[in-house]
Amino acid sequence: MHEDDGIAVSCCDGPMRIILLCRSLEVGGAERQIVELAKGLSRRGHEVSVAVFYDGGPLTSELDRAGIRIHALRKAGRWDVLGFWLRLVRLVRRERPDIVHSYLTVPNLLAASIRPLLPRCAIVWGIRASRIDARHYNWLFDWVERIAVRLSKHADRIIVNSHAGFGDHRQMGYPVSVMRVVENGIDTDRFVPDRPRGLELRERWGVLPNETLIGVVGRLDPMKGHRTFFEAASPIAEDRPEVRFVCVGSGNPAFAEVLRDAAGRSLGARIIWQDVMSDPTPAYNALDGLCSASEFGEGFSNVIAEAMSCGVPCVATDIGDSARIVGHPGYIAAPADACSLRRALVALLDDLRMQNVDRTALRRRIVESYSLERLVLRTEEILSEALRLRQERGSR
Repeated sequence: MHEDDGIAVSCCDGPMRIILLCRSLEVGGAERQIVELAKGLSRRGHEVSVAVFYDGGPLTSELDRAGIRIHALRKAGRWDVLGFWLRLVRLVRRERPDIVHSYLTVPNLLAASIRPLLPRCAIVWGIRASRIDARHYNWLFDWVERIAVRLSKHADRIIVNSHAGFGDHRQMGYPVSVMRVVENGIDTDRFVPDRPRGLELRERWGVLPNETLIGVVGRLDPMKGHRTFFEAASPIAEDRPEVRFVCVGSGNPAFAEVLRDAAGRSLGARIIWQDVMSDPTPAYNALDGLCSASEFGEGFSNVIAEAMSCGVPCVATDIGDSARIVGHPGYIAAPADACSLRRALVALLDDLRMQNVDRTALRRRIVESYSLERLVLRTEEILSEALRLRQERGSR
């Protein structure tokens, strides 16, 4: 490895045949990263394909346009286990990849399960979260996480997308010697300041030009802390009639209904609901500020970095690497603490009123620290290293 303008440049030995394994190509942080990584590695001359549990998804078209093959394993449901696994086995035997790089816990376990079939193939896990609070999920979730700790020793390398996630998984028992941190990369050519597009969306939402709009963007899930956000926003709505709120995202319908009821009681007509958007750039540009209220599990928040790349200031809870990305202590709140979150939101609103926000500096922070190029080159370096080590073991 050598350095080029501050970016680690891989000394890869040659083109690699890589399968990236994930659940789906629906809109999500991990899915977006896997698409960007696939395109970047392909541009670097590697033969890249993506294997997915479930066919379709909005991000499929991006891989199609880039000429990257998609292998749909067509999982029929939670209990389609043996047939699904055999389809994966047939795929890897046919494709004979040099590397299988999986994203998230279940794909990681599947990658480990094919280790005996491909002794010269490097297995690289991808971890996208910090410690998850299993109490919010069912018994199966906790069981799978426990198995992952045991099988993690079979991975040649484990790529973690946050420093917080590295520390948490080390404490859980993952092997430190194979873990590496590679922070997410943001497409700063796509996520750009574009206030006219934002104003069009604000008009559709019925937000007046003199109103201040604070938004939460992300899936409706217990880890995202929507209820704490509503509780923090309620007194702000009472004190500041010019402030409006928007929630962008979707999730389990039953849980979404619970959140809507909670928001209705706290904020009434002051909150706007918007389903998930395949391109959230207009939503970011419609906001005056963004709030990430995650209470656990967050590793690297794409939403924070994407919003900042659009010049939008962010308030965040101190989960994962969020405080590191935001870089403003006054905008950081304690997790699951509505009073702390309210204070951080008020600090942001005061800065907005005083025009004390440097939007150019926000974007520059993301451009300089979290580029796609850095993601691709650093990942390429680790994949190449894992492959060399695996081949050396296989030749003994």
